[in-house]
Amino acid sequence: MLVHTRKGRWTAWAVFAALFVPLFALPLLVIAVASFSTNWSGAFPSGPTTGHYAAATRGESLAALSVSLQTAVGASVLALVVGTWAALSASSLGRGGRRVLDALFMLPVAVPSVVVGLAVLVAYSQPPVLLNGTRWIVIIAHTVLVTAFAYQSVSAALTRLDPAYEQAAASLGARPWYVLWRVKVPLLLPSLTAAAGLCFALSMGELSATMMLYPPDWMPLPVQIFAATDRGSLFTGSALAVVLMVTTLLVLLAVSRIRTKASYR
Repeated sequence: MLVHTRKGRWTAWAVFAALFVPLFALPLLVIAVASFSTNWSGAFPSGPTTGHYAAATRGESLAALSVSLQTAVGASVLALVVGTWAALSASSLGRGGRRVLDALFMLPVAVPSVVVGLAVLVAYSQPPVLLNGTRWIVIIAHTVLVTAFAYQSVSAALTRLDPAYEQAAASLGARPWYVLWRVKVPLLLPSLTAAAGLCFALSMGELSATMMLYPPDWMPLPVQIFAATDRGSLFTGSALAVVLMVTTLLVLLAVSRIRTKASYR
């Protein structure tokens, strides 16, 4: 920590706890407790049960979780490919070109996600590219929303990359594509895995744009959570939210292990 005195460190931890507990930890704890309850009419819940999780891990809920995973994986892969390609292209441009690409890729983040959903709906509801009512329009919308984070992550890594490795490989006669594939990409692997994890987590929790686009046979889990709470099933919705959080955390832990191995290499 930047605080060097014992009293200062205790003060910093106290301020952190005072901000973290009510703003972050307590709401998550309430959701976790509610997922095991059937009633909450007083200060504490009552009627402990695991029935909500039985419903949240089978049937439509399990299918919705599978849809969320497939959508997040597809959007993350597409975002990583497009964002990495754009970042590599921008690194070879001048300052003006990089600013233009930065603005283009950050535009979906600068506007509300519901606007992105509407734009995708209008763009792909007419021939020649008619995707309205299919799963692909949802995956494309998620890709548009998360590609900016992949682009920025790879761009930041490229600015820190030592050009001596590429120059050494080129001086030994390596072709540009070989330098890219065997030198630059391995050096970027930790940043690529971090970007993939961030894109996956953001896609798993996306709701606003998804609500405008999803077809009946492709309902992600956040939409089902919203539907459950909207009709008053708060405890079932809490269980679904816990399942969503745990699944996302497990995938992120797996990605972090890949990132650690990549950093070691």
